[in-house]
Amino acid sequence: MKLSATQVAARILEALEQGERIYTAVVTDAPDRSLIGRRWWLSGTHSRGTLGSPSLDEAVAAAVPSLFPPRESRGALSRDFDYRDGDRIRTARVYLELHGPPPRMVIVGAGHIAIPLARMGAMLGMRIEVLDDRPEFAAPDRFPDARAVRVIDFRDPFADTPLGPSDHVILVTRGHSFDYECLVRLLRMPAPPAYIGMIGSRRRVRATHEQLAREGFSTAEMKRVRAPVGLDLGGQTPAEIAVSVVAEVILFHAGGTGVPLVEKERVVERFFGDASVRTGPVESATEAPEPETGPAGPAAPTQPATED
Repeated sequence: MKLSATQVAARILEALEQGERIYTAVVTDAPDRSLIGRRWWLSGTHSRGTLGSPSLDEAVAAAVPSLFPPRESRGALSRDFDYRDGDRIRTARVYLELHGPPPRMVIVGAGHIAIPLARMGAMLGMRIEVLDDRPEFAAPDRFPDARAVRVIDFRDPFADTPLGPSDHVILVTRGHSFDYECLVRLLRMPAPPAYIGMIGSRRRVRATHEQLAREGFSTAEMKRVRAPVGLDLGGQTPAEIAVSVVAEVILFHAGGTGVPLVEKERVVERFFGDASVRTGPVESATEAPEPETGPAGPAAPTQPATED
């Protein structure tokens, strides 16, 4: 079946709406010019279209899962693929794209902290889902930025929320017994979420971990839980705590230091020194090399993450 660009675009939108990853491919160069422009997509175990050669279809389908990192939701690249054309081996250039749903933040607990946390997570472009066992708290009108708000049973909190390795789960429940029920299931998953955070005091975190240890979880497994979650910013209000948590999520992915930029760059010390003892001319900031400018312009420093 020969697919048009419009048909592929429609299928991408459908996949994203259903929370699925989809790979698309189009031939951009080939010895057989009739292959150029042929399109194909793969989502899960389903595919449609053809690149003009069953051998080329098979080669691309086998390669795409390893060409894009499993936690990425977007990507594009071109690759040369060998395919069989009768008795000959030929090479075609294929342009590939990955389209996936935005990263998901699952907030377990719908109390005061969850409200600003959901709003800030959505501002980062994350898909927000909120879970709680109290219908009066797990109300959609309290979380206008959430894609889903569910009433759950903590005996099986993720029964209706399948999780994967690219998800972020943040536990802001009202008690360590609820945290424990969630953590047992999260840590026993074949592919636990990459980011598991749990709010709480040192005493609450310790009590939860002691219970996990009695259950047989190793120290390495417990270290997968970021608890207490967030950066140490000294904040106390729900909004300040939410900033702290979201800041740690940014730090987790961006790989920054968390150091204030004023301390990292030290502009005054580097370029001006101690004015009270300096007698020579002030070193010009223009003498320091500027960041290289690429296609997207000068690289801006990563903003430091904030708060807990």
